[in-house]
This record gives sequence, structure tokens and C-alpha cells, in this order.
Amino acid sequence: MKLAFSTLGVPGLPLADVLRLAAEHGYHGVELRAHPEEPVHPGLGPGERADAAAALKAAGVEVLGLAGYARVAAPGDDEPVLAELRALLDLARDLGAPYIRVFPGGAEGQSAQEADATAARRLGTAAEYATDAGVRILLETHDSHRTGADAMRVLGLVGHRQVGALWDVMHTWLGGEQPSDSFAALSPFLGYIQVKDIASADDTTPLPLGAGVLPLAECVEVLSRNGWDGWLCWEYEKRWYEAAAPLPGLLDAGRDHLSRLLNDSA
Repeated sequence: MKLAFSTLGVPGLPLADVLRLAAEHGYHGVELRAHPEEPVHPGLGPGERADAAAALKAAGVEVLGLAGYARVAAPGDDEPVLAELRALLDLARDLGAPYIRVFPGGAEGQSAQEADATAARRLGTAAEYATDAGVRILLETHDSHRTGADAMRVLGLVGHRQVGALWDVMHTWLGGEQPSDSFAALSPFLGYIQVKDIASADDTTPLPLGAGVLPLAECVEVLSRNGWDGWLCWEYEKRWYEAAAPLPGLLDAGRDHLSRLLNDSA
């Protein structure tokens, strides 16, 4: 498996510095948070996109995916959501990223059936655009659809190879789902996995990998046992927890921890 980290852990850091961190600390790739607060986002012009793509190539660091904020199950008109998806897909194509991340985003008071149908309709519509862009849309296990079983309901309705799943191990755990069950549900659709660690269900402040309660060893064991050899991406949520320790000082230990888990599961 290859290792990456998300720029959610280094909010606002220039791309050149992000790539330097990845190269210096032994990470094969980065997941770029695609938000206007960040140096890489859908508002970039053609020249800025070309510069970013060139920087990635020169650094020898892969851009694993763009973490977007489209909420595909949210109530409302389809077109604003589809426009957001198209913008993310265009940026991913220009940067050579194989994936974009989207959220479910179902609302309180919305039935599960309505949320599933809304998300599936939008993802199915965007799938052909994604095919042309050569980019895959990944629905993250998050918010209204936090377990693998939740995400599978939507993805089964879509039934398109360009629409898959991003397994966030914190959310499936918070949803009460065992890693083996999460993998069983998501494996036909799986793009990559976001790993992290927290103190408890009530305290989701990010911790160094291995310092918290999330079943990372079990997750890696399930993946290895099933011969899955994709990406593990450390999503350290520094942007939302200012008091959390800075990510750069944790990168070596995080890489070593994941490497140990991979060796132990081999």
C-alpha cells in the first residue's frame, strides 16, 4: 500500500512546502483540500493549474485526490451540486488526480430513501462527465452516510465504475461498524482509505497515529488479508482543531506506525 497525507493537516501551506514535506518524510502522495482557503482550488486559472501540475511532477509526489465539499444528498436543486462536481472534476483532470472526494450531506428531516435517491441521481448524472475527465468520484463515509452499509445503498443505485467510495475509518467506527463489515460493503467500490486517530467518540481532536482508539490495525489487517494494495491517506484534521499538535512534526512517526501495521499484517 502507498502512503499519503491530506493538506487538511497543514491548512493554507503553499503547495511547494506540502510537496517538500511529502518527499522529505517518505509519503508517496498528497490529498489536496480543494477549498478557496487553500493554494489549490477550482478557482485557479489555466496558468496556475499548469504550474501546480508541473510542481507535482517535478517533486515526484502524486496527487492522490482532491477533497471537495459537494454534498450530493443535500436537499435542493441538482444543478448547483452538479456544477460543483464538474468544477472539481476539471481541476482533478488538469492536475492528474485520479479521484475527487464528495460528501453525502443528507439533511435532518430528509428520509434515508430520499437522500439515497438524490445522491444517486446526481452521482449518476456526473458519472459520464467523470468518465470523459478520466477521474473517479468517491463518496466518503461521512455525516448522513457514515457507515459502509450507508454508502453502499447509494453506490448500488448508481452502478457506474466512475463512482466509488472513500472509506474514512473514523466515521465507520463512530457508526458502530466493524472494519471487516466496512470493507465487505465498500470493497466493490473502494477508491482509497482515510486513516486517523482520536481519543474517544466524544473527543475527536486529532492524535498521532496509534495514540488513540481507532482500530487502525484491524483495518490494515482486513485490507491486507483481502489483497487490497491501494492508498492509505492520513487525514489529520488540524484545520478544525487549532490546539492540535502541528502535523509536520508527526509525519515520520505516522509513516513508521503505518509501516509497522503493514509489516505485521503481511
